Amino acid sequence: MKSTTVRRVGLSIALATALASVAACGSSGSSDSSGGSGKDDKAVGKGATRVSPIAALRSAEQSTDKADSAKVESSTVMGSLMSMDAKGNLGWGDGLTGTLTMTYTGGTLADTMRAAGSTSMEARYLPDAYYARMGEKFAEQADGKHWIKYDYDDLAKLGGSSGAYLKDQIQNSTPNQSVKLLLASGDVTKVGTEPVRGQQTTHYAGTVDVADLAAKNSNLTASQLAAMKKQLTAAGVTTEHVDIWINAQDLLVKKIEKGQMSSGQYTQTAFYSDYGVKADATVPPASDTEDFTALLKKQGLTPGSGDTATGSGTSS
Repeated sequence: MKSTTVRRVGLSIALATALASVAACGSSGSSDSSGGSGKDDKAVGKGATRVSPIAALRSAEQSTDKADSAKVESSTVMGSLMSMDAKGNLGWGDGLTGTLTMTYTGGTLADTMRAAGSTSMEARYLPDAYYARMGEKFAEQADGKHWIKYDYDDLAKLGGSSGAYLKDQIQNSTPNQSVKLLLASGDVTKVGTEPVRGQQTTHYAGTVDVADLAAKNSNLTASQLAAMKKQLTAAGVTTEHVDIWINAQDLLVKKIEKGQMSSGQYTQTAFYSDYGVKADATVPPASDTEDFTALLKKQGLTPGSGDTATGSGTSS
């Protein structure tokens, strides 16, 4: 496997693993749109009748946040770049933790992974980094090691402003961020009541300005935001349509986010269940783990030359 292929595969994994967590738990948000912290009561949801979509979403935002963990099933399609399914348990009580199994089903990333000998992998998320388990073919080029470690700080450096944004999203991801998207947009409509996997739910929808929300719901600096907006414009991303489904316990059970990119439409769909489920992850053995930045250096490559958010760094 050539050094350019190692770099291409490594950056592809970084992108896909980061996007899997973002798709599963929604876009990040640091602002509190709930009108109150609600941290005095650990119980999740009360199922009370809401007088407006805003009131209902504020309750759902608080209840989902307090639940701390859930079983997640998600699918992501990003134009011709990739399509991917992910499932597992994720927790967000003290930073993002948990494990996802990801399967690449199409796009250029799937082709890249197939060339590396695998179209499915395990990802473990811990507060300071995530780990991706590779197949035997890739391990042969990494001193026999099967795990790649992606430190969040290194991810930010690797992808510039895009990497900084992904780092911010991963570390602050919770399912209720999709609810926050609608609250922050000011455009919320109650669509109606619908069954979702056997549960009766209320469906809400709205449209958000992506660049505006990147500014409102992240911890990026002014220069990082400016660069991020430039990249969004170049990618053809302007607005995003968000649909969410809330059950009788005021918990998010489904979300769909759709938008348009220059490479095609992107869609992220996620289902949530078993709130409160155990969600943890262990650090893989050090003897079987290679740090991605160190791997690049061993291949004679310069970290930070790729753009993990747009995929331009995946070309050889």
